[in-house]
Amino acid sequence: MRPANAIASTSCRISGILYCVMTKKLTRILDELVDSFHKYGGINHLDGANLPSREAVVEIARDLLRLMFPGFYDKDPLHSNQLIEYTNELVTSVARRLENEIHRSLEYRPCDDCDPHDLAGTAARVTQGFLNDLPGVRAILQTDVTAAYEGDPAAISNEEIILAYPGIEAIAVQRLAHLLYRRHIALIPRIMTEWVHNKTGIDIHPGAEIGPHFFIDHGTGVVIGETAVIGKHVKIYQGVTLGAKHFPKDAKGRVVKGNKRHPNIEDGVTIYAGATILGDVTIGKDSIIGGNVWLLESVPPNTVVYSEAGQTRMKTAGADRDKMIGHSHGAGI
Repeated sequence: MRPANAIASTSCRISGILYCVMTKKLTRILDELVDSFHKYGGINHLDGANLPSREAVVEIARDLLRLMFPGFYDKDPLHSNQLIEYTNELVTSVARRLENEIHRSLEYRPCDDCDPHDLAGTAARVTQGFLNDLPGVRAILQTDVTAAYEGDPAAISNEEIILAYPGIEAIAVQRLAHLLYRRHIALIPRIMTEWVHNKTGIDIHPGAEIGPHFFIDHGTGVVIGETAVIGKHVKIYQGVTLGAKHFPKDAKGRVVKGNKRHPNIEDGVTIYAGATILGDVTIGKDSIIGGNVWLLESVPPNTVVYSEAGQTRMKTAGADRDKMIGHSHGAGI
């Protein structure tokens, strides 16, 4: 291969002074960029497996939403007499493309129980299992749409909720991504949830476990971490964070991965706008967490937690008086 400066010299003789100046500048930029590829490791992917395509995964996610909500994400009207042909065509297409991306993911990082000599077979089995789970996801999504309709006085119809509510789209994609996360497929679940995060402003990690009848009202700025566990009939508002309190490190100073570090939200809990709940704590059944609360500890069932005069307080059903807990809102951790 001829060096860049030799190519530039030949080009200069042929094409004139202006082209020569531009080519020399470009050659310098080229040399510096290539040098940076060698100098700064960790942000190159060279000589490795072919990674899943972000664009392909996004298109698959779009088509999965068409399967979850037939007729809502299509440009043309869909009639019931077209359902079999429509579904067959879409499922076949999704299966082929998803299997290819899963195979790429397994080449990058095989799952723990994968046969390294049969990644193609594993990709086929994972894809089949994923598709088998889709009717169950639709059943849960119906409860989420019902939760939105029942939980928002402004909602006029299921159609409005599915077409216009960002929370439903974010929850739907997360529930689909969670199926792949549970099967230890790398990269693809996170690509899916980060795509919908970019669209909706709602950031739900694919690892979060979320029960049925879940409603995110408004939604902008919601963050739900990887190991969060959310029960049934839970409602949260914009700006809520279910995050980690700290990140333990090993003896070499590296962050420990995979430990439980996010909240557990039991059935029937409501969390109002701007509340921040951090760590492996439990919010008891039927509790209410008020707006802008900063919470670092568990609370029992049937408890109201609220912020007053910069302090976080809680009142449990049947208690004679309030109790001041934790830190003032906005305190460091």
